[in-house]
Amino acid sequence: MQRGALLDAARTLLSEGGTEALTFPALAERTGLARSSVYEYFRSRAAVVEELCAVDFPVWAAEVETAMEGAEAPEAKIEAYVRRQLALVGDRRHRAVVAISAGELDAGAREKIRAAHGGLIAMIVEALAALGHAQPRLAAMLLQGVVDAAVRRIELGAAEDPDEIVEAAVAMVLNGVRG
Repeated sequence: MQRGALLDAARTLLSEGGTEALTFPALAERTGLARSSVYEYFRSRAAVVEELCAVDFPVWAAEVETAMEGAEAPEAKIEAYVRRQLALVGDRRHRAVVAISAGELDAGAREKIRAAHGGLIAMIVEALAALGHAQPRLAAMLLQGVVDAAVRRIELGAAEDPDEIVEAAVAMVLNGVRG
């Protein structure tokens, strides 16, 4: 139960203040635990980050996968992939993952994030192959780059309305995958 409370506090800290806000004193204050108690659950800040990725990323990925399963044609799957990820931008779990990704982490934490993103990208490879892409994995990585750019644009509070950013990203991706 305490571990869950610590992770919830970490999500809040990351989404409100980025990686700089994720400190053991702040976790202790948010949960009402002694700082030494936080160390009983996590050996370092990187360990907190790794656990958040292990817990939150699969939930987020499952939501994207569920959206894709609701579509039949490859282009519809691709559109669902993009739209669902961008719909999750406001979700606290997503804001925490973005904050984590932007921060300076140790090699282990960065590798876990890369592996999780690799699983997300793998979801779209089949749809791209069905469209006849000679290099569907490369196309998937480039497609994800468009999604990541749209996420950053929305997170920054860009001049454009978030819905405009979503529509532009979907159009760019669909036009690009059609070749």
